Amino acid sequence: MQHTIAAVFDNHSAAQQAIDDLVASGFARDQVRLSEGDTTGMGARSSTSTSARHEDQGIGASIKNFFSDMFGGDSSQDARMYSEAVARGNYVVTLTADSEPEVERAADIVERYNPIDIDEHAEQWGGAAWVGGGVLHSGAGSAQQSQGASQQFQPGGQVQGEARARQGMQQREDVGATIPIVQEELKIGKREVQRGGVRVYQRVLETPVNESIDLREEHVHVERHAVDQPVRAADASAFQEGSFEVRETAEEAVVEKSARVVEEVVVGKDVTQREQQINDTVRRTEVEVEQLGGQQYSEADNDTYFRSHWTSNYGNASGNYDEYAPAYRYGTQMAGSETYRGRRWEDVEATLRNDWDSSYPGQPWEKIKAAVRQGWQRVTSS
Repeated sequence: MQHTIAAVFDNHSAAQQAIDDLVASGFARDQVRLSEGDTTGMGARSSTSTSARHEDQGIGASIKNFFSDMFGGDSSQDARMYSEAVARGNYVVTLTADSEPEVERAADIVERYNPIDIDEHAEQWGGAAWVGGGVLHSGAGSAQQSQGASQQFQPGGQVQGEARARQGMQQREDVGATIPIVQEELKIGKREVQRGGVRVYQRVLETPVNESIDLREEHVHVERHAVDQPVRAADASAFQEGSFEVRETAEEAVVEKSARVVEEVVVGKDVTQREQQINDTVRRTEVEVEQLGGQQYSEADNDTYFRSHWTSNYGNASGNYDEYAPAYRYGTQMAGSETYRGRRWEDVEATLRNDWDSSYPGQPWEKIKAAVRQGWQRVTSS
């Protein structure tokens, strides 16, 4: 998808500087085209950035065809407007790129050289016959085009997209000003945060242990005794060789260890609930509508009038004027709006009450109803 940006300059030097800057910023020379007016009054001529002249063809027709191709047909008012700009001696720089970010980058570069606001010039041309024979069209200072949709670059540096449907002719919708009413909403949520805790370590300690135990030992000892007596029959075998052993035994200490659980450390958490009161503020924009036509009141006049009304009706009650000021303004705004203009208070009171209750829940309708109605009558009775 190709995108095109066009910018109009009233002098050749600025247009050429814009082209040189575009090329120096990485755009190819064959992407850039300069359509320039002929100051000699002979018409207009068009050239690419390589300055190749196409003078062997109808110059005016060439310029017209170029913008017709860009804006989608000979009947395009944009094409006629840019052709008229060239015919009046201006210089139109166009660049074609493959992506919208590239076109936006090119728009930022072109803006440095102060392209003219073609809307203002087109309004000036409206008072005289167009040199190019076109029809006056209120367009932007430059345009970007992409397959049935176009984007316009304003000299202030903003690039804004504008979808256009083409069915044999260019259609354009007039858009009025829209002022959004913005109101903040307070949302309360929860999140977990670290508030401390405990860390439990387990270590192994060695403690010396001293115990006593009795051990038995055997010791062999040999004794010789002198004996003088006859040999007994039982000793007759004494003349035979032989041997016997007597062994010594002893006890030694045996150490054995066994593990036992002697204590438990239990780590747990206690969960408690508490209620926290959140106090904050939310913002809301208000739009004051000033009725045009008929008697007009300044903001200072309205303030003086409403203060006088408050003093007469609420001065003896608790509170102050600032609590009722939004109600007075609300009444004047609603009376001057397109929705309620020309309607009777009795017909709109229920609707206004519902809108007030949703917008100002802290102010009961019955308390400020008279102030709203006074603001309403301030506009409807003028």
